[in-house]
Order: sequence, then structure tokens, then C-alpha cells
Amino acid sequence: MKVIVLGGGSLGRTVAEALSENTDVVIVEKNEEMITTLRDSGFKVVVGDFRYSATLIKAGIEEADIVVLTSSNPETIKITLQAIRRNNKTASILLYLPREIEPDEFLRKIDEESDVEIKVDVIVHEKEATRKELSRSIKQLVATQRSKELLKKLESIKVSGKTLGIVMHDNPDPDSMASAFALQEIAERVGLKTLVLYGGEITHHQNLAFSNLLGIEAKRVSRQSFEIKRCGAIALVDCQPNGNVTILDESDLKRVVIVIDHHQINKNLEKIGSAYVDVRPNAGSTSGIMVEYLRGFKIEPNENLATALFYGMYIDTKRFSRFTEVEIKALPYLVNYVNRELLEKIENPDVSLESAEIMAKAITNRKHYKNVVISNVGFVSKRDALAEAADFLIRLEGVSTVLVFGVVDDQIEMSARTRDVRVNIGKIMNEAFGDLGSGGGHSTMGGARVPLGIFKLAKDRNSLLRLIEEAITERFLQALGMSP
Repeated sequence: MKVIVLGGGSLGRTVAEALSENTDVVIVEKNEEMITTLRDSGFKVVVGDFRYSATLIKAGIEEADIVVLTSSNPETIKITLQAIRRNNKTASILLYLPREIEPDEFLRKIDEESDVEIKVDVIVHEKEATRKELSRSIKQLVATQRSKELLKKLESIKVSGKTLGIVMHDNPDPDSMASAFALQEIAERVGLKTLVLYGGEITHHQNLAFSNLLGIEAKRVSRQSFEIKRCGAIALVDCQPNGNVTILDESDLKRVVIVIDHHQINKNLEKIGSAYVDVRPNAGSTSGIMVEYLRGFKIEPNENLATALFYGMYIDTKRFSRFTEVEIKALPYLVNYVNRELLEKIENPDVSLESAEIMAKAITNRKHYKNVVISNVGFVSKRDALAEAADFLIRLEGVSTVLVFGVVDDQIEMSARTRDVRVNIGKIMNEAFGDLGSGGGHSTMGGARVPLGIFKLAKDRNSLLRLIEEAITERFLQALGMSP
């Protein structure tokens, strides 16, 4: 999304600072001292007088989605609005008006005198305006613009008559399932046929309860399956190409038209071309992002969808201990629709015997390296149990970082946690294992997956596990800056 801010003073800077990821922000300013300050702060600045079309074109006005005009001079506002609309008739405009100007009368006169239609989407008036109000207005305008862009993409799929395949990551958790559930609701309201797909397993006892109790219908598929091929368009939720989704091959990536996620940006995202992309690494959950879209489409969720999104946010923000502004805005919208009895049943389901055994192995097999714990749980069938074990071990006294790993089929699966504010565990997992398979996550939670590959040559299972443990331990500790 491209936003042009006309004026780099305190108001323009407030707007630029309020904008989040996936927003290409350009500030247009002519004051040399202010230009230097803005550039030193990391802002992209175009030098010139924004009253003129030449300057606006240099700033990229023709591709702009939102234009914010912060001037308080009535004549400058009038000339600039005309210049904006001569070069871009569809961009949303946010206008700041000083106290002495009456908005309706002022815009009516400009419309009468102009040779182009002047349409202003949001007006922030000085009588009511504060920096906080201006920041809130631009964020709301960005959210509205995102909903418009997503709707445009969905309608283009509908016109083509294609089925939309909504792909979750391989072993979907509540955040992934809830987000897919929400996108499916939006897409079907537009009139699309949809399929929700994933490639791994749902084995965590809470995730199984979540899926069953909330009636989330998703189909497990394999690479090059008929279900994937029949989808003329593909959406990725809570995942990115080849990061934590492996069921798509190169030809499938050409049909990816939507990516909505809150994980760190994966380099393979470049392979998908002209898709609608909303990736916000600073958001606490993809579920919170999807609530923003529901609001934009004015969709009131039923209790199952609301409960799913609430629980998706709850889990991915570690029980709201690291929530962001995305979740703060989402919660009031959901709270009246959430079924608390369902939440209780999801939160406290029966624990399988295998999950309990894996937890016991993780505790027994743990090895301490100062305040870091690494545990090898061996051969397992439930990948999600690794995350449960990591969640438990990170709570041990004196432990700041945890890595739990095991062999699932022909993959080495890993789950990591940290409480160390100096460590971004998602980056650590990518640095340590990304070149061997895939690795990533968030600042406090991460994971990785590595094919067994050469380790298969080990003569027996014990030798295999010993070789894996040596290699994983060495790479993980080196990425943390510790001696193996």
C-alpha cells in the first residue's frame, strides 16, 4: 500500500510514524532543514512543492492508495486537492483543516471552482483534532483501504469462476485455523467457492478440541494433490511460501493471490508476483488481523467464528501477555459474540497418553548449557507435543531459552522458546536451520524443520539420534553466540 504524506511537519511526521508494515510511506517536503531531519529518522522524502503536479508525480501520486494533506493554508489546500485529483481520481484523501474553516462549505466551493471532482474521504478538523486523533484517523483509513483491496482481489477471483483454496501452515494451530475460518467467511459472502487445506497433522490436544468443537472443516492434502490443483486461486493464511507450508510446488505458487500473515517476511514471498499481501510481523496474531477485515466488511461473526478468533489471539499472544494494538482493537469487536463455555472446553481437553510421554521425555532428556535447555525427545508422531514440552520447560527456574526437538516421519522437527529480551528466537531458528530446511517464528517463539537427509545413513536409531543431537545442539548454540 502506498501512502503519500504532503508536509513533513509535526502532523505529517505523526501520520508517518502511525503507519505499520506493508505501507510504502513517502513524505513530500520543501524545507531543507526538515528534509534532513526526516531522512535522518529513516523516512523516505521527496523534495519539492506539493502544490504542483510535477512534484506529486515524482512522489508517485498515480500509484498512491492514500494521500494525507497536512497544510493549514486554505489556498494551498485548494490548489493541492485539485492537483491530486487531476493525477489520481481514486486514492483516499485525508485532509486536515484549521479551526477557522467550516469543512462542508469549504469543500463545496472548491468543487464548484474545480475542473475535476474533489472527493475527500476523511476530514480531521482542528476543533476536535489532536495528534492522537490524527493517528487514529490515518490508521482507520489504512484499514479501510486494505479491506477495499482485499475485496477487489476476491471479486476478481469470483469473475474468473475459480475456487479459492485457503492454505494453512502444515500443522495448523488455533491462530491459523481461526484465520482461515474468517477468510472463508469473507470469501463466501462475496460469493466464492472455497476449500480450506493443510498438509500436516492436527495433533495437539487443544488444537484437536478447537477444531472439533468449533466445526472447522479443513482437508488434509499432499503435494500435487487433486484438491490443490482444482483451486484456480490460492490464499495463504498464517504462513508464507516454503516457510511453514510444504504442500505447494512452484506451479502452485503462481496461483497464490492472497497472503495474510503476522510472521517475519520469508524471502520466498518474492515468488508469488502480484498477490495481495498483508504481512505484519509486529502484529501479535493473524486472527487479530482478520478481525480488522471482518470490521471492514461489516461482518458480525457468529459465536463459533468469534470464539475461534478470540482463542487464536489468546494462544499466539501467550494468553495476551504480548498483545499488540491489532488485538486491542479486535477484542471489543469480538467480546459479545464469544462462547465462554466453548473456550473452557477447548482450554481443558483430555491429554493423550503420547503427549504425556513426550513431556516426560523432554524433562528427563533435557541438557543445560548455562541458562539454555536443549531436549531430544527421539522418535514421535505428534509434532505439536514438542511445542507443549517447550512451553513447559521455559517455565523452569533459571531457564531463559529452550529448544525441544524430535524425529517425525522423515523430518527433524524443532520448537523453541525464550524469555531473554536480547534474543529473537525466530531469527535464531532461521539463522541456525534455515539453510538446511526452514526456520523462523517470532521474538519469543520459533520453530524449524529439517529433512533427515544424510542422517538416514546412521546404522541404527540410537546412532541417528546421537548424530542429530550433536548437529542440532552445535548449530543452535552457535546461533545464540555460545560455545557448543
